[in-house]
Amino acid sequence: MEEISNEELEERVALLKKFRQLLQQQRDKFREYLNVLEKQENSIETENADALLVHTELEQQVVSNIMNLQKVIVPMSDLYKKRGGNQNERSIVSLQNDLSSLQDKVLAQNKKNRDLLRSHIDSIRTQISAFRNPYKNRRSIYAEKNTTGSMVAVSI
Repeated sequence: MEEISNEELEERVALLKKFRQLLQQQRDKFREYLNVLEKQENSIETENADALLVHTELEQQVVSNIMNLQKVIVPMSDLYKKRGGNQNERSIVSLQNDLSSLQDKVLAQNKKNRDLLRSHIDSIRTQISAFRNPYKNRRSIYAEKNTTGSMVAVSI
């Protein structure tokens, strides 16, 4: 077995700590995202458009944060593997499994919300198409070409 220097060991420990910290941050962001999606579902069901808009904006911010973290985690993971990181490190494996589970829950909740929105939109379209406009196919009274008198008869 190859001996490593104290400096190399310290670098590996620091790398492991940073990698673990990034994975924990991403796990927290996925939990936050799942929470936003669950609240968004309630807004869809109650047809609260204002709350739905707020949740959608918050969702975009959280997704952006997750994407930014992912940009750092992927190279960090590669570096961790190259530097001889122990793939059996329980905390890392546990975090990665937790992230995978959370990601599956997020995708399922996201699909559920999309389906709910789709059904609400279809319902609204049906309501709109069933709406009877009493003025449909009638000409506007302002656009009619009625003949009007041009002279006024005055008698004394």
